Amino acid sequence: MGTNIAVATRSRLVVSATIALYLGAIVAANLLATHYGAKATPYIAFALIGADLTSRDTLHDVWTKNRWLRLGILIAAGGILSYVLNADAGKVAVASVVAFTSAAIVDTAIYTAVRADWQRRVMLSNVCAAAVDSVLFLWIAFGVFGAITFAQFCAKVAGGAVWALALGWRK
Repeated sequence: MGTNIAVATRSRLVVSATIALYLGAIVAANLLATHYGAKATPYIAFALIGADLTSRDTLHDVWTKNRWLRLGILIAAGGILSYVLNADAGKVAVASVVAFTSAAIVDTAIYTAVRADWQRRVMLSNVCAAAVDSVLFLWIAFGVFGAITFAQFCAKVAGGAVWALALGWRK
């Protein structure tokens, strides 16, 4: 009985930490993008968006019930928190919600369809989701498309790989 309680407590802590990572990274990314603009987004993407893409896959495995509702709430919460902390982040927050929702749909489809170990599934789904997110986010938030989009995409993929390695120790 004590072992089951310890496992359940550990599981709740992992989920709570993953949610905190997800929200903290998205809010920080939104606020930094608002402050520094489109040119800073590849750096922000490497450090923070890879964490969001990868933690989404972690939560996918944990949340078997109401997965889409919970993820939708997290995505919306990230946008709302960004706006509450800085009203100037409104356009970036909206772009973030639209881009992350679209990317989450793509990510889930790929992550679910691929039959491989956890890290390969994460990396492949991250590549596809990063492409969708990069195009939509930069276009909606800043009205840009081009080299910066490609740079942001590459940064998200690289950052996602680093986060997949960091978070994959438990798999």
